[in-house]
Amino acid sequence: MKTTSFVTLSALLASCAFAVAQEKPARPDRPQREIPPAMLEKFDADKDGKLSPDERKAMRAAMEEKREAFRAKMLEKFDTDKDGKLSDEEKATMREAMKARHEEMLAKYDANKDGKLDKGEIQAARDAGEELPPPGMGNGPNGPDGPPNHGRKGGARRSGPPVE
Repeated sequence: MKTTSFVTLSALLASCAFAVAQEKPARPDRPQREIPPAMLEKFDADKDGKLSPDERKAMRAAMEEKREAFRAKMLEKFDTDKDGKLSDEEKATMREAMKARHEEMLAKYDANKDGKLDKGEIQAARDAGEELPPPGMGNGPNGPDGPPNHGRKGGARRSGPPVE
């Protein structure tokens, strides 16, 4: 009886181990995001029309540097007590200023009057010399006034002018 139970248990464990060891099904090919021509021009070092992993790493590093510079600028502008961080009151002041700036940008560049800036409208603002927050910063649908984006690492919020 003990031998039969042991053999049965061994067979069961072996089949479980085999099932776990099976390869996971391959993920379907996800469509790659289209890289804006200006970004491709700037970061495609070998000029092959696409970004290699090293070129993507350089692009991400440059974008993070821009975000950090923007954060530092916002801290300098709104950190009234100069303690190196924004209090709730300072954050509220920053949100109000960013909301007003967003409304100003919509009034000036929302050509189709749909309440958001599409890629062409954002480019028109940049071409006119407007300073816009880098991607992932600013006051958009997931910005300081919007719901948090829990799908991002660390619960980070993504924001900026709404883009279609």
